[in-house]
Amino acid sequence: MQQLAFPSYNFRVKNNENKKFIFDIIRKKFVILNPEEWVRQHVIHFLINEKKHPKSLINVEKELIVNGTKKRYDIVTYRPNGSIYLMVECKSPKIKITQHVFDQIARYNLALNASNLMVTNGLNHYYCQINYNHKSYFFLEELETYSK
Repeated sequence: MQQLAFPSYNFRVKNNENKKFIFDIIRKKFVILNPEEWVRQHVIHFLINEKKHPKSLINVEKELIVNGTKKRYDIVTYRPNGSIYLMVECKSPKIKITQHVFDQIARYNLALNASNLMVTNGLNHYYCQINYNHKSYFFLEELETYSK
């Protein structure tokens, strides 16, 4: 798999029936290893190891309803009170981060109301903090360390 703009992590990878699988420490199972999953797994380890997000408060690939349509988010991190601290949209390294990707995470966030957003293709990362009281947002140079 392609080298990404994250620290190096040790992953459990296996081959089965000519397919590669990677172990997801949040879902606690092996999942098919494709380019987007490679990015997703790096983000999970980045959040836990570098940004100190509690593993127990991370959720991966769950369904949500956006304007009556079923969608799936990549990663969310919760606060202990159940509100969403961070939502992450992961793309394959081959996918360019465009306005379309930002629009996608913004639509998902209408249903989730996360305080922080991250968009990444593993090579480029964008972080955004939302202030709902002032109905504004601003981009961050880097993602802050987890705080309740």
